[in-house]
Amino acid sequence: MRKMMLTVPTFAALLAAAPAAAQTYGDPSFPVCLQGYGRFSHIDCSYVSIQQCRGSAAGLPAQCIANPYYAGQAEAPSRRHRRHAY
Repeated sequence: MRKMMLTVPTFAALLAAAPAAAQTYGDPSFPVCLQGYGRFSHIDCSYVSIQQCRGSAAGLPAQCIANPYYAGQAEAPSRRHRRHAY
């Protein structure tokens, strides 16, 4: 019995020391994320604007945040026009 009493706290300490799974952000190609709260918290980074995200968050325990991993838009090629001799 005494041996069992020592193993339960030890097991509990090992569980507490285990690394927790971190919440990750979604796709870095979208600038806005919806962060939901409650029993099952989540982060959904699939919005192109704050207004679009706010439409989805309306009435929910959620907020819209900037995606900290947003990669930005790819640069468009320059629009230099060359003169061609015809």
